Amino acid sequence: MRVLIVEDEAELAAMLADGLRGEGMVCDVAHDGARALELTAATTYDVLVLDRDLPRLSGDAVCRALNTAGYPARILMLTAAGALSDLVDGLGQGADDYMTKPFSYLELVARLRALGRRTSGGGLPTVLSRRGLSLDTARRVAERDGRPLKLTPRELGVLEMLLAADGAPVTTEELRDSLWDAALDPATTAVRVTVHSLRRKLGEPALISHDPGFGYRL
Repeated sequence: MRVLIVEDEAELAAMLADGLRGEGMVCDVAHDGARALELTAATTYDVLVLDRDLPRLSGDAVCRALNTAGYPARILMLTAAGALSDLVDGLGQGADDYMTKPFSYLELVARLRALGRRTSGGGLPTVLSRRGLSLDTARRVAERDGRPLKLTPRELGVLEMLLAADGAPVTTEELRDSLWDAALDPATTAVRVTVHSLRRKLGEPALISHDPGFGYRL
């Protein structure tokens, strides 16, 4: 799941991004509303974590602009105001959910996952499986023939995309765009290195093949 955090408190934004990356999500950060619209114009996000009180362009204005444009992401709005009228007003701008600061990080993660499932119209099955491999996408736990696999969040993301493709090839570009932040240099070997590490951890016989010009497949 790709998330854009729009938060002008740099320390909070960095903390949220680091935490969500540890949960297997791909996160980009914007510190003002105008930058948020620049990023959404170039990238399709699944969910936005959008603070209402932003410099240059307010969170409300960002929310209205995205909804007017038909942008597909779900929006979780954050605010320091906790009155019922603020909740109603925030949802009235087009937000899908609303949390007041301070908030529970675990609750935030749960709400983001729920919004992510709504973005994909119900999403994939909770458990994906193929050729002895299984991945519980909710618990982020993978096994091969009943043997637990110790995978990094990025490796879990690659495995999820390959399993969801059901034998069809997944290109390097698709993996990079879905699982790495926008700042990743397109020339980097990060995708190849991660796939190689995943292939090694899956063990023998090898389950991941690479078709030059097409991509990776299970």
